[in-house]
Amino acid sequence: MLVFRWLVLLLLVGAAVTLAVYVGTRDRRWLRLTLLIAKWTVIAGLGFFGVLLLERLVMVV
Repeated sequence: MLVFRWLVLLLLVGAAVTLAVYVGTRDRRWLRLTLLIAKWTVIAGLGFFGVLLLERLVMVV
């Protein structure tokens, strides 16, 4: 669980930093990298909530 939390946090920070670099430089490759990191952040977040859901289901059964 702690690994998922850190992973999502680091991905969010990475997306924010690359977005700030894009705003500063207006270089499109930073925007593309921001969107890629944001996509993987959403995937990691869904994985995190999936693990939480599975833990709850196992506790109920």
